[in-house]
Amino acid sequence: MVGSVPVGGDAPISVQTMTNTLTSDAKATIEQIRRCVEAGADIVRVSCPDKESTSALKEIVREASVPIVADIHFHYKRALEAADAGAACLRINPGNIGSEERVREVVTAARANGCAIRIGVNAGSLERHLLEKYGEPCPEALVESALDHIRILEDHGFRDYKVAVKASDVFLAVAAYQQLADAVDCPLHLGITEAGGLIGGTVKSSIGIGSLLWAGIGDTIRVSLSAEPEEEVRVGYEILKGLGIRSRGVRVVSCPSCARQGFDVIRTVEKLEERLQHIKTPMSLSVLGCVVNGPGEARETDIGITGGGNGTHMVYLSGVTDHHVRNDDMVDHIVSLVEAKAAEIEAAAAHPLVLDAAE
Repeated sequence: MVGSVPVGGDAPISVQTMTNTLTSDAKATIEQIRRCVEAGADIVRVSCPDKESTSALKEIVREASVPIVADIHFHYKRALEAADAGAACLRINPGNIGSEERVREVVTAARANGCAIRIGVNAGSLERHLLEKYGEPCPEALVESALDHIRILEDHGFRDYKVAVKASDVFLAVAAYQQLADAVDCPLHLGITEAGGLIGGTVKSSIGIGSLLWAGIGDTIRVSLSAEPEEEVRVGYEILKGLGIRSRGVRVVSCPSCARQGFDVIRTVEKLEERLQHIKTPMSLSVLGCVVNGPGEARETDIGITGGGNGTHMVYLSGVTDHHVRNDDMVDHIVSLVEAKAAEIEAAAAHPLVLDAAE
């Protein structure tokens, strides 16, 4: 358990991100966490490099509606302070905390405060003796580091941990996770670290995280992007939606557009994705520019629109042709339909029909 969020076993794959504000600025950090939660974050990590950060952590934890992970490097006292401040999890490398006595103190503080621990192994910060042994970061080095760190925690009787073996190279990261999954039976936190900007990082993360999840490996994910943390959350959900693992919000099916399009598909989809971010209810929307594939796709989605001639387009509801809409009010109209459908789905979930026992 990371706070109230179960990780591992049959629990849903959780989506994480990390703040990029100064943690010591509690107000800014709390506001960024709020935006991440609105985007769907289940768990949020904050960096705690100094005492000012752990001092602010108590207020941050109190105001946050999701569990907070404290990111700790080198300074073991920051881990003690973060645990006392209410962090649900400590992200550490036991090997860089220091002496065995310091590790014991961190474990004692985590246990006393109900904290989990994430062992975070990274190809960019492998221990010197492993680099000397293997010559370079490789899957075997990452896994050996992880197993060494696991041993340290278990030697102190601590087993509430999850593990990550991240690298910026997709093939290195995937191979390391595959080897680790064969070696241990504990929750694994997936990520391609330092993946890059919004587009490049999304592609790399989708390949790496997606292939691991498809193979049944992984219990929680963080997409690392040089972008705002809300974008990491959205990409994370798109990976899960694409694999059919977990759904949140509107899944848009749309065409790349061509000369046959009856309306500007690209601009329309951009506007719809922006205006429908507030929808949390899982549902599907197809936006197709013409009648070649449009009707077929619309039959498989909750709401669909297919481009027609003279600025008039067909709207499908639950896969059935229903009415026409013109260019001028098309986006507003689709947004209203999606909002109404979401409300209908939520109402049905809140008040399911009670069938007669005889039936």
